[in-house]
Amino acid sequence: MKREITEAADVKQMVDSFYEKVNQDSLLSPVFNDFAKVDWESHLPKMYLFWESILFATGSYQGQPFQKHIPLPISLDHFERWIELFVTNVDEQFVGEKAELAKQRAHTIAHIFKTKLKHLNRIN
Repeated sequence: MKREITEAADVKQMVDSFYEKVNQDSLLSPVFNDFAKVDWESHLPKMYLFWESILFATGSYQGQPFQKHIPLPISLDHFERWIELFVTNVDEQFVGEKAELAKQRAHTIAHIFKTKLKHLNRIN
């Protein structure tokens, strides 16, 4: 049954289930696991704070996530797939204002990152 995102445990579920999808995806998994060699044990708690900051205005996330994306071998296809998985993941589990905010912010983040990477001539 779908429910609203109301607390940190919901954000954790959203993030964990999203990255499970990422890790099973033939396009995204190699970027995260083979190229970036993400340490999931330390990465996931940062993502919990990131999304809690966005959805609950906690201010708990401090960082500059764009910088970590500059060296990655990514294209517009990667952004499209990331958004597709993110939106699907949210829609499968959640409804309501915070779910809609999460999807809207994900689109905004992807747009900003794509624009910045294009400006740096990192993607076409």
